Amino acid sequence: MSAEAVELRGITKRFPGVVANDGVDLAVHTGEVHALCGENGAGKSTLMKILYGMQAPDEGTIAVGGAEMHFRTPADAIAAGIGMVHQHFMLADNLTIAENVLLGAEKQHGIGRAARARISELAGTVGLAAADGSGARSAGAPLDMLVEHLGVADRQRIEILKVLYRGARTVILDEPTAVLVPQEVEELFATVRAMRGEGYTFLFISHKLDEVRAIADRITVLRRGRTVGTVDPREVGNAELAEMMVGSELPSPESRDSSVTDREVLRVEGLGLPDPAGGRDLLDGLDLVVHAGEVLGIAGVEGNGQTELVETVMGMRRHARGRVLLSGVDVSGLSTMARRERGIGYVPEDRSRHALLGDQPLWANRVLGFQSRPPIGRHGLIDRGAARTDTERIVADFDVRTPGIDVMASALSGGNQQKLVVGRELSGDPVLLIAAHPTRGVDVGAQAGIWAELRRARRAGLAVLLVSADLDELIGLSDRLAVILGGRLVGTADPATVTPEELGTAMTGATR
Repeated sequence: MSAEAVELRGITKRFPGVVANDGVDLAVHTGEVHALCGENGAGKSTLMKILYGMQAPDEGTIAVGGAEMHFRTPADAIAAGIGMVHQHFMLADNLTIAENVLLGAEKQHGIGRAARARISELAGTVGLAAADGSGARSAGAPLDMLVEHLGVADRQRIEILKVLYRGARTVILDEPTAVLVPQEVEELFATVRAMRGEGYTFLFISHKLDEVRAIADRITVLRRGRTVGTVDPREVGNAELAEMMVGSELPSPESRDSSVTDREVLRVEGLGLPDPAGGRDLLDGLDLVVHAGEVLGIAGVEGNGQTELVETVMGMRRHARGRVLLSGVDVSGLSTMARRERGIGYVPEDRSRHALLGDQPLWANRVLGFQSRPPIGRHGLIDRGAARTDTERIVADFDVRTPGIDVMASALSGGNQQKLVVGRELSGDPVLLIAAHPTRGVDVGAQAGIWAELRRARRAGLAVLLVSADLDELIGLSDRLAVILGGRLVGTADPATVTPEELGTAMTGATR
């Protein structure tokens, strides 16, 4: 490893009321995997946006390959050989792999034979299929396959392929394992290691410390906008890394004290949901029961019906067959608001789309979903004073770190946004909480707080339907586990004995 691929010196970025980066230093060697860790609000995202040209620093310098750079747009960063794979994929399902790679990069190699040859060459680098002159293909997805037919792991490879096609030699991976099962994580790591051997450089952003230590050559930790230090993963453990990140020990979702009762809260019978596009049913004869004081964990590779199950139980989708019963009452014909009024709390998988209004203050976000119930809704009107008072309670009880309740929701870090959502949804003593990826993209400190609140509510008799891509979280929090595949529940597992590897195998259908 020779010259620095990327070197950031004294990077400072200020926003109203907060210093996101405060003199941050980061040096990434050519041909290494360099992990960047820190709790939400530590400044990781801001630093990467600065490196990728999405924001300009107030102070400090950026050097690429020893030459100082001034990025005004992502196009500037791409021209300097820096690419970024975002946590949420940005692919067009109705286009092929090759078309997705070409989209927006038509000037690179045109759209004909030269472009196809370059895509094929890079496809092998990222572990996708490539076609040679004879038409033979390696194992994997062919370049003319529609993206809608691909799984999460192949979609991620396409995102990496896109940035390589645009000339990236340094690749930023933002939470790349958030939606992968253990076997897919190993495949990704194998791809990253192979590419590192070819001279590519990676900046790897993650909250999963086991994975960081498995893949990274070095780890830089940020805390409250400052560089805490850079360490060798072979010389530190998870506990030391967690303490560097948040100043406390690593939390665990483990919860083996049973509070399960015989009282049914949620019963789903024969749930069927057709595919509007005419394909196989999105949900196909699905049955489940959740009792008071119980967490039922749903394990599955994304795209196998988890989202449809959650949104159907919430009334956001209208099912064609079956029933949804809440505390013995059929609520299948009720609206989403009516179901919420009967005691369903909802933590959606995408808080920015379905849980928060980013351009509204925290107290206004407290109103969402509760506008028809006391203390927020009274006689058809919204009690702003009550909303403000209860928001202050949530901020205090759930450790939402904010200068005040008039701050816009978008100004909070992801972890603090999530704590606000969880606090709101546990207000009003719900009987059922539907939690979809409740700690996705949040740091270990926020994880610990959310896990503690879920355990507390469960002990108090709350029924929880938990969907998560974090298998340690699923195993640690759940009283029972069910595996969903192709819109059906295909098996169960005991969280006291199952391993993440066994659960991952069942999720992919290998044991069927």
